[in-house]
Amino acid sequence: MSKQVHYAPLGEATIGSVSPFMRETRDYMLASDKEELASLRFSIILTARWESSGSEYPEHRSELRADLDLLRKHYGAKIDEIAMTFGVEEAMKAKEEVERNVSVPREMRLFTPSSLDEEFGPSLEEEFGAGGYEL
Repeated sequence: MSKQVHYAPLGEATIGSVSPFMRETRDYMLASDKEELASLRFSIILTARWESSGSEYPEHRSELRADLDLLRKHYGAKIDEIAMTFGVEEAMKAKEEVERNVSVPREMRLFTPSSLDEEFGPSLEEEFGAGGYEL
């Protein structure tokens, strides 16, 4: 097998008339990759909203910024993976579809340190001191 065919995107021309199973497998793989891309997009939006809220501790905000940077890199890498597997056109369609359809509702409540205390009670550090607790 030549390298050109071996590394060709999984398109209709490449698959040919091998079997309907191959087309179903291709469609399933593409749908799975789109779902993963959508989940990354959702995480990016939510993390960015969380990081930009004014109620986070400075050290936690820097962690969120680092997480956000990593999520964006994974998002770009996933688009590249889709392009290498299914072709650039499919990757651009998947990206546009995900960016058009994935959102986080405005009314979705973000957890802040004070809201966590209200909902779950005082933290272990507040309850037992900086040394924690012993059994």
